[in-house]
Amino acid sequence: MKAFENQEVWFVTGAQLLYGGDAVVQVDGHSREMVAGLNESGNIPVNIVYKGTANSSREVEAVMRAANNTPECVGVITWMHTFSPAKMWIKGLQALEKPLLHLHTQYNAEIPWGDIDMDFMNLNQSAHGDIEFGHICTRMRVQRKVVVGYWKNGDVQKKIAVWSRVAAAVADARNVRCLMFGMNMNNVAVTDGDRVEFEQRLGYHVDYYPVSSLMEYYRKVTDAEADALVDEYRKLYTIKIDESGEEVYWEKVKNSAKAEIAIRRVLADEGATAFTTNFDDLGGADIDIPEFFGFDQIPGLASQRLMAEGIGFGAEGDWKTACLCRTLWFMQQGLPTGCSFLEDYTLNFAGDRSSILQSHMLEVCPLIASDKPKLEVHFLGIGIRKQQTARLVFTSKVGPGIKATVVDLGNRFRLIAQDVECIEPKAMPKLPVASALWVPQPSFEVGAGAWILAGGTHHSAFSYDISAEYWDDFAEMTGMEFVHISKDTTIENFKKELRMNEVYYLLNKALK
Repeated sequence: MKAFENQEVWFVTGAQLLYGGDAVVQVDGHSREMVAGLNESGNIPVNIVYKGTANSSREVEAVMRAANNTPECVGVITWMHTFSPAKMWIKGLQALEKPLLHLHTQYNAEIPWGDIDMDFMNLNQSAHGDIEFGHICTRMRVQRKVVVGYWKNGDVQKKIAVWSRVAAAVADARNVRCLMFGMNMNNVAVTDGDRVEFEQRLGYHVDYYPVSSLMEYYRKVTDAEADALVDEYRKLYTIKIDESGEEVYWEKVKNSAKAEIAIRRVLADEGATAFTTNFDDLGGADIDIPEFFGFDQIPGLASQRLMAEGIGFGAEGDWKTACLCRTLWFMQQGLPTGCSFLEDYTLNFAGDRSSILQSHMLEVCPLIASDKPKLEVHFLGIGIRKQQTARLVFTSKVGPGIKATVVDLGNRFRLIAQDVECIEPKAMPKLPVASALWVPQPSFEVGAGAWILAGGTHHSAFSYDISAEYWDDFAEMTGMEFVHISKDTTIENFKKELRMNEVYYLLNKALK
């Protein structure tokens, strides 16, 4: 079963009737064979549905409007088997609202040198049919991904797979509702922004949700329901009781279970797939009777577990990262290594292994854990709930990964992605939290400096499984600026890129 079983990509072949109906029948047969081959390759997780040949302006427009009006369709792949005069694509491209991939390929791999004749030439015209189509897309400023190569080639199929995963995630983003339990942390700039423009550009809908209403759910959770969830915790995690003592340990774990159940029910009732918390707002200020006024601890365990199931999360009211984490989880479904919300916490200067410790007190997703997480309870002295707090404790896997964030620059959103190398941390016996340790690429000094110059946040959506290509495609589909910090980045060239981007967006706005 494919991870994206309820979504599909449409495949439309460009042709024309100049060469007669028999030629179009051959084009249709070749296209069906190609689509079947792509689906059977095992490389593309979203089902590709063949929608026939488009032989006229009317047919092109009809299929593009049908794609718009079909919720299951997340994007369109076009391929020009024969020469398809590009002016017949104008109205259809004007109408298309879904992501577009232009596949420049050919049915046959090699020229049949001994048999090639004019009939073969007339039928197999992708060499100039696709160029004609590419010209009109560029002339019309149509955003799309261009994939070039033989359709049976694994690298070509993987590029289509990346695009299809991102297209599916973009479709999901338009249905994401993010609930803010509390608002943004006071005076923090980088996690705030224009929620109206955010929804207009990316589709995410962000709403404030009163913590007092969440508390009504919390108080209705029964002991039996909490006990059943605690039994699930016992099976999934290593139980480790330390200085809190057994009585306090199980009390805090049970209250964490109640918080998880309450948050789950709110999200389900409100149709939300992302949420934020703020440790300054947990439902009341009187910590002597928290069971009446609010949570007795930060709901870190709930956040950790919900992230592992695809619920986007952002701390301190960071709704942009919460939404991005949901999209990251969605588009990498079925990939093996995991993703998480993370925060740059503290620096470690150690020469060429200088690194940044990633955590966020408690809220790190167990999908990135190197081993079975430990369920622990320890004192947490931050926010209005300075109490013993349950959490999953682990260190992340080692290996290459990528972090990403979205920032609001006033006249546009910028998506920043950076390659990182996760390394093994030293033991931290007095810091029992989930964490990762990474070296930003290309080096600590250049990588951290470039991130700051780009205006990056202290929060990020992190993954081991995807590459910058995913985020590049995502930015292309959603009309965001994209910058990538990689092993080839230099501060000099990166600053030039940022300046050129600023000029581009200022001019683009002025011309509109």
